[in-house]
Amino acid sequence: MNLQHLEHLLAVAETGSFSRAAEQQHLTQSALSRSIQTLEGDLGARLIDRTGKRNELTPLGQAVAVRARRMVFEAAELRRSAELLKQGDLGAIRIGLGSGPGVMLMTPFLVYMAQHHPGVQVSVSPGATELQLMLLRQRTLDALVIDVRRIAPAPDLAIENLTELRAGFVCRSGHPLLQAGRPVSFDEMLRYPLASTPLSAEVAHRLVNRFGPRADPQQAVSLRCDDITSLIETVKASDAIYQGIVAAARAGIEAGQLAELATEPPLAIGARFAFVTLAGRTEAPSMGLFRQFVAERLRD
Repeated sequence: MNLQHLEHLLAVAETGSFSRAAEQQHLTQSALSRSIQTLEGDLGARLIDRTGKRNELTPLGQAVAVRARRMVFEAAELRRSAELLKQGDLGAIRIGLGSGPGVMLMTPFLVYMAQHHPGVQVSVSPGATELQLMLLRQRTLDALVIDVRRIAPAPDLAIENLTELRAGFVCRSGHPLLQAGRPVSFDEMLRYPLASTPLSAEVAHRLVNRFGPRADPQQAVSLRCDDITSLIETVKASDAIYQGIVAAARAGIEAGQLAELATEPPLAIGARFAFVTLAGRTEAPSMGLFRQFVAERLRD
């Protein structure tokens, strides 16, 4: 038995298919089958039931897979620790950012690293939370900064709460609703396109409690995408109203291009962000730089 045999078993367990597992492991299907057979021979029992097109772990196979995941993870961490020691430097940074953190952190962090740590390799990937979690689990990314409401707790994730940023409504500085000189109702805002990122069920529920059924994002939001920068640029160029983290529009507000729209009742909702890594994973020294940067920048 060796680590490679265990990796091949896990590949079949995850894909449910010898052909897909062989493709994932860059092997021929026959070579993968021989590897599994060798493992079964070492343990003296069948690990996979091959019933037609379905491949399912036997009870022993499931028990072996649980231990194999830990062993494969620990072996990967040993290799990672050795690589970091051999590098003798800060190591690389591979970060995934949710839509809100992406607006506030991505460009400033790239500029900061280029100016102060030009020798460190930095990779920043904005995108949908579901995709980023998959890349984190595949060890393509080292850490995420995302809205904690968009993820479910899991034993393989280390979730560190960071801060809560106030949400609100933002429009262009010449927007007709600003001319009223008073807080506006949600119904008044619905006369114009509402722009937002996809929202969690919890946030949607709080919006409905605050403003009534018409505030349900599924019906109220007419412009929806994961990229807050695009939403804000759209608001600058139209009468659309941005619904989301006010701090993400800070630059436009300070430049006089945008303004926060007061509502009655006030929104009183925020976005809670978290730093997410794989539980037990060894961090590169450079991650400390990113953690410090996030603590300083991710604020209202």
